[in-house]
Amino acid sequence: MVRCDFEQLHSMYSKRLFYIAFSVTKDRFLAEDVVQETFLKAFKKMDTVDNVEKVGAWLSSIAARTAIDFIRTERRKRWVPADQTVMEKLNWEVPSEMDTEEEVEARMLEADLNKRINYLAAEYRDILLLKVKFGLKEQEIAGLLQLKTATVKTRLYRARKQLKQSFLEKYSA
Repeated sequence: MVRCDFEQLHSMYSKRLFYIAFSVTKDRFLAEDVVQETFLKAFKKMDTVDNVEKVGAWLSSIAARTAIDFIRTERRKRWVPADQTVMEKLNWEVPSEMDTEEEVEARMLEADLNKRINYLAAEYRDILLLKVKFGLKEQEIAGLLQLKTATVKTRLYRARKQLKQSFLEKYSA
């Protein structure tokens, strides 16, 4: 166990850790958060350091893992499950009370969702669009397409499942 001056460590390694964090996150503010979190983790475990010469590598390792954790957390925050309630809230309309950034994100999500829906088989795509975009009930869709209500429900379930899988593949770490 070796004693280290934490202020000295911060001044020596903060730029290096920021560079590592930024190379992973590609976001300046998130990288700053990663560096801060890295030093918090290091401070808590400083008593485990045996060799002062390896502190830089140890901090770099903590920073890289922390940055990856932050990216995963950010992805989870942005994750939009392809379930009925979320898609129905979108309803292909952007509320006017959104600020510009939220509106852009909503439009990008809408474009991504439309693209993914277009890749579905026609039997799933048509039913999903009638349900989500036009707000029809399962019985109305069944009557319109001359199908059983159970068939409509099954196809809706499968369409949502395929969309969810598509999003999982895109956003998985």
